[in-house]
Amino acid sequence: MEVDSDADSRFLEGTRHFLSWFQSLPGATFHKDIAIEDLRSRNAGRGIVAQADIAADTVLFTIPRNSILCAATSPLKDKLPEIFDLDNDDEDESGDESDGDNQNSWTLLILILIHEYLQGSSSQWKPYLDVLPSTFNTPMFWTPSQLSFLQASAVTSRIGQEEADKMIASKILPVIRSHPQIFFPSSATPLSHDQLIQLAHRMGSTIMSYAFDLEQDMEIPEQLENDDEWEEDREGKTMLGMVPMADILNADAEFNAHINHAEDALTAVSLRPIRKGEEILNFYGPLSSAELLRRYGYVTEKHARWDVVELSWSLISSALQSKLQAQPEVWEKVCALVQQDEEFEEAFVLERQSPDPSSTGLLEEPAEFTSLPDELGEQFKLCLKACKKITDSKNDMALRALNDKDWRKRLYLETILEAVTQREREYGTTLEQDDQLLSANPSDQREKMAVWVRRGEKLVLREARAWITTQLEELRNRPVEQPQDEGRAAKRRRI
Repeated sequence: MEVDSDADSRFLEGTRHFLSWFQSLPGATFHKDIAIEDLRSRNAGRGIVAQADIAADTVLFTIPRNSILCAATSPLKDKLPEIFDLDNDDEDESGDESDGDNQNSWTLLILILIHEYLQGSSSQWKPYLDVLPSTFNTPMFWTPSQLSFLQASAVTSRIGQEEADKMIASKILPVIRSHPQIFFPSSATPLSHDQLIQLAHRMGSTIMSYAFDLEQDMEIPEQLENDDEWEEDREGKTMLGMVPMADILNADAEFNAHINHAEDALTAVSLRPIRKGEEILNFYGPLSSAELLRRYGYVTEKHARWDVVELSWSLISSALQSKLQAQPEVWEKVCALVQQDEEFEEAFVLERQSPDPSSTGLLEEPAEFTSLPDELGEQFKLCLKACKKITDSKNDMALRALNDKDWRKRLYLETILEAVTQREREYGTTLEQDDQLLSANPSDQREKMAVWVRRGEKLVLREARAWITTQLEELRNRPVEQPQDEGRAAKRRRI
C-alpha cells in the first residue's frame, strides 16, 4: 500500500495546531498523561490515548463554554439576528419552509458552520474546523451499489437523503444567497450551487456525528431570551453545539470516560482506572449497529447487543390470514378495520433485553431475547376482534382464539414465527453466508459494515425464532382445557 507522506504530514500538523489552539483557550485544560494520536489504521481517525496509567475520577480535559461553536457564540448572530429566532410554526406538511429565515437548531448550526468555514483563516475556530472530517462513511454518501449491501435492513429507509436535500433547498441556500456579503469574504469566490449543496451536506453530517446537546444552560442569545419554548427540550429547539476536543473522543458500548456539563465548562472525566496505551472512549448511547452506521459511519462488535429488526404488520397479517383461512375479500375488510385504530402500527421492533452499561462504563450482564413487544400482542388481538366482527362470528378459529387464552397464544406465536421466518427470507443472503463473507474480510469497508449490520439483524431474527419455538413447546406440553362455546360462556357470565 502506497503511503501518502504529504497527507500524513498535514494530518499530524493539523493535530498539533489544534492542540496548541485548544490549550491556549482561557480556562481549557488537557491532562499531561493523554495525547491525541493518529488512529486511521483502524478507521478511527484521531483519538485520545492514555500515555500513562490514569486513576478513576481524573479530569482529562476541560472545555470552556465560550469556546463551543453554537448559537450563543457565533458571530453570525450579530450579522443575521433574524435567523436566530427558532420558530418552526411555518413548516408545511412536506417539510418545506415558507421563509428561509425560519430555522431550527439543526439548520441554524449548519448555517453557523458554513459561515465559519467560509471565513477561512479569519475564523477563530479554524484550527478546530481543520481537524473535523471532510468525508464521511455514513450511508448518506454511499453509492446505490454500496447501499444494496444492506439488503432488507430497515435502515435504508431512514437515511434521509431526499429530506436533507429539501431542507437544504428551503432553509440553507435561500439564506446564503440572500446574504452573500456576510457568508463570503470580499477576497473569496462564491461557491457554485452544487458546491454549496455539497458543503451543506458535509456540515449536516458533521453535526450528526459530532454535535452535542448543550443541556440548555448556556447564556441564551438576546434574540431567544423571550422565547418560552427555548427552555423546553424539544426537537428543533434544543441548543446544539460543536465542542472542541470532546468530539476527538471516539466511542463504544464499553467506555471509560464521560462528558460532564457545568455552568462555565464541560469536562471529560475518567470513570474507572485507565491503563497506559488504552484509548479513552465516550458513549453515544445504546445504539444498534444500523443506527451507529447511519449516524456516525462505523460499527463495533460490542454495540451488536442492541441490534434490532423491524417486523412489518403486513407480514404478520399475511401469516394470520393463512392461519385463519380467511378469504381475500374478507381479509381486506379486516385489515381496513384494524388500520382505523388510532394506535395502529405499521411495523414492530424485535430486540433483546439488554441492560445498560454500569456506572463505570462496563457491560456486566448479557443481552437476551426474552419477549415480543406488548403492542404487537394487542394489535394481534385487535385483528382477531375485527375478524369476528367482519365475519359475523363465522370464523371458528378466530372465535376460539378470542375465547381460549392458551389457544390464542399458540395461534399468536405460530403466526409470528411464520412472519419472522418470512422476514429473514427478505434478505439476499443467509446468516451463514454473511459469516463466511466477514471471515473473508472484504476489502471494501462499506461492504464490510453493511454485512455486519444485516448479519446482526438476522441474528436477532434467529434468536426470536428460537425463543418462540421454546414458548410453543411449553404450550404444547401443557394440558389444554376444552373450550366452551360462546353461548354457554356468555350465559355463565350473565349468571
